[in-house]
Amino acid sequence: MPDLRKEGKRTVKHQMQALAFLCVLLFFPLRAVDYRNIYESISDSTDAGTTKSLETGGMEEGEMGTEDDRPGPAVAITFDDGPNAASTPALLDGLKERGVKATFFVIGKNIEKEGNREIIERMYKEGHQVGNHTYSHANLSQMSREEAHEELNRTDALVREITGAETEFVRPPFGAFPEDMEEELDKLYVKWTVDPLDWTTENADEIVQRVVTETKENDIILLHDCYESSVEAALRIIDILQEEGYEFVTVDRLLID
Repeated sequence: MPDLRKEGKRTVKHQMQALAFLCVLLFFPLRAVDYRNIYESISDSTDAGTTKSLETGGMEEGEMGTEDDRPGPAVAITFDDGPNAASTPALLDGLKERGVKATFFVIGKNIEKEGNREIIERMYKEGHQVGNHTYSHANLSQMSREEAHEELNRTDALVREITGAETEFVRPPFGAFPEDMEEELDKLYVKWTVDPLDWTTENADEIVQRVVTETKENDIILLHDCYESSVEAALRIIDILQEEGYEFVTVDRLLID
């Protein structure tokens, strides 16, 4: 005569294994997983008196990141018209405190001002991206091709002299090139998708409101580090968007990755 108590325990055990397997199917319906192996793994671990976490599909700790470990939606914050000795260092301090890397499109004439070479060096050493914004903030579309190239080449030479690296990205003032000149460059032209027109106001609240209500994943935010109100707004924008789960990256990661 069969031992009913043992049969009952086996039945309960198999029911628990089936329920665990069903949980895996419910939590991971779209993953390419060998469910037969998972079921066997669950059965084996149950027999041994241990159970692997269903949250990792039976993987050991460390083989899969948690939800909090995965990067959020990426955006890039960029700054034109610097460096500015009165405002850029405070911005760099704030970015460092927040662990944020930005992209700076710098003007050659500003680099040559007293103390500003050190700012470019700091940008580069702290992992920010330094791009070309011409030498004199000129409207390149109103110049000959030779003049436009010279505007870019002079700033390139200054950045290279300070950092030892080439500038791989360019943003011409007003977003304007001579016709078809963009195709001649060995640089990537970086535009923008969110422009709060921060240069038209000293009201940091307005700038913040315009940016945080418009920004979405993969956006490129345009600000200017030559205005104290823009620097204040930028750091507040970063705080708000980081709280919402956004990750700030340099434009190379956003455009090339």
